[in-house]
Amino acid sequence: MKEKKVRWGIMSTASIGKRSTIPGIQESKRNVVAAVASRSLENAQKFADELGIPKAYGSYEELLNDPEIDAVYIPLPNHLHKEWTIKAAEAGKHILCEKPIALNEEEAKEMVEACDKAGVVLAEAFMYRHQQRYEDIKNRIKNGEIGEVRGIHSVFTFNGAANHGNIRYTKEWGGGSIYDVGVYPISAARLLLDEEPTAVTAHAFFSPEHGDVDMMASGLMEFSNGVALTFDCAMWAEFRNTLEVLGSDGRIVLENAFLGDQSYDIIKGGQTETIKEENINQYALQADNFAASVLDGKPIKFPFEDIIKNMKAVKATLDSAEKRERVTI
Repeated sequence: MKEKKVRWGIMSTASIGKRSTIPGIQESKRNVVAAVASRSLENAQKFADELGIPKAYGSYEELLNDPEIDAVYIPLPNHLHKEWTIKAAEAGKHILCEKPIALNEEEAKEMVEACDKAGVVLAEAFMYRHQQRYEDIKNRIKNGEIGEVRGIHSVFTFNGAANHGNIRYTKEWGGGSIYDVGVYPISAARLLLDEEPTAVTAHAFFSPEHGDVDMMASGLMEFSNGVALTFDCAMWAEFRNTLEVLGSDGRIVLENAFLGDQSYDIIKGGQTETIKEENINQYALQADNFAASVLDGKPIKFPFEDIIKNMKAVKATLDSAEKRERVTI
């Protein structure tokens, strides 16, 4: 008997889908990409032909009306996430939505409520959280392998400033580095510490050349027991994506925290042990975890409440940068 698979519809021809998420779904074990939609049928068909997708639609509504589509992936601009997530939920489709899932906590709550009411799965596309190494690192921290956690430092930066037409540079659409890449260190700290931050102080460079969005931001996010996340994120800086958990007796270092090789180092007493993890496609892992919830009724890996809490922390960070003051979360 042929195993049932989740049949995906891709909502837009965004580059992140073409580059990463769609190949991951296609590589996964329990999913298939069945259709793609764009506001232009010509663009959708061209995209479908390039990626071997069977069906193309010239509107998002047509995709949502297709009874053969089980789930949709939404990589639309940030300000459209709420609208189309709610429409997808009302159409009975399960949803994987790009990060940040919303523009603020209130929007995230509306989206969660709509999906809960419709009985559909909603997941935020933080692909790195599906890597096995993050589970391993959480266990090492919990078991006291590096002593008591003293702090986390993480960065995610890249330079895309030359592309002035990028939608990430439209403030009203949820542009800026905090929403685009700052979400990674913030979500990672919450994941590894298994708690919520209490306050944040952020400082940012807002570029008039790029719609006055934050092109670089640095911050300190406070957790309990004097522990803090220090981080920076940028869309106009040299590429980096690292994370370090500092403990009283050692530290854990990820040279490629969100993209790239999935190994990590444990450093204690001047000695380094490198833990080699199998580099399984994290987008495929994300899709298969999603499929387990859709097909098997398994609880989603990250509950709805996580979506709301993460958005609350992210928006507080942007508020702090804009107001130039410490913000309580």
